[in-house]
Amino acid sequence: MLYLGEGAALLTSLCWSLNSVCFTVAGRRVGSASVNLGRLLMAWGVLILVHLALYGSLFPLQAGGARLGWLGLSGLIGFALGDAVLFEAFLLIGPRLAMLLMTLSPIFSALLAWLFLGQSMSLAKIMAMALTLGGIAWVVWGDGDHEAHPHLWRGVLLGIGGALGQSVGLVFSMFGLAGDFPPISANLIRVTAGLAALLLYFGATGRLRGSLGSLRDGRATAFIGLGALTGPVLGVVLSLIAIAKAPMGVAATLMSLSPVILLPVSHFVFKEKVGGHAILGTLLALAGAAALFFV
Repeated sequence: MLYLGEGAALLTSLCWSLNSVCFTVAGRRVGSASVNLGRLLMAWGVLILVHLALYGSLFPLQAGGARLGWLGLSGLIGFALGDAVLFEAFLLIGPRLAMLLMTLSPIFSALLAWLFLGQSMSLAKIMAMALTLGGIAWVVWGDGDHEAHPHLWRGVLLGIGGALGQSVGLVFSMFGLAGDFPPISANLIRVTAGLAALLLYFGATGRLRGSLGSLRDGRATAFIGLGALTGPVLGVVLSLIAIAKAPMGVAATLMSLSPVILLPVSHFVFKEKVGGHAILGTLLALAGAAALFFV
């Protein structure tokens, strides 16, 4: 199908945008911790059924110890830790700024590949990173006195932590996916590991009953369910299609459009004042992130 990959990449951006809005709304009702646990529970249930329908088994036990280890670490860092701080950033600075900070993920990925995988770091890549950082700094500086974000800098640090967690998780996923391992099976392993880590943590701290009890809030649970469907399930599958069917640079650029999509959403839904600096800074940051895949 013509432009299948490009279309999937655009839909991925829409999924990430809707996902962030859903988790922000739900988090304001029941807290970010309950949102993270609830969406992994829901995503895990859906992925189990999808895996059973596609491969005839509930779980890819044939993956092997090493692969399970890499993908398990990826899920622990990406889903349990990285997303935990990202969801808190949603509450403190809103989905627009938090998702803009996620454009740092390609920078972290490039640095990790340079440090641990021996990939080159050219002057053009360094300039692209500087452009991204400059765009983000411009947006954050412009929002520095925004009364709607009294915890701006704490939210920024948490957003940066979310981007770093995603990058580290992706690097571990690369090792786990080696040998053409099915991406859906890999995602199920990652979600299982992230969910198990959260259940152990909440159980050990005595917060499990309270966190699960929060899901009795029907409106919050509906938003969490929609976010789980558009994030760990549809969003991930669409992103895999995009990477497989479109050039990496084009796919990565189109999948990074969430901060642009969220500009009008932030203005009309969350009643934020989105000025010209926010628009231009967002476009600069995205241009730098996209350039990393072309230089």
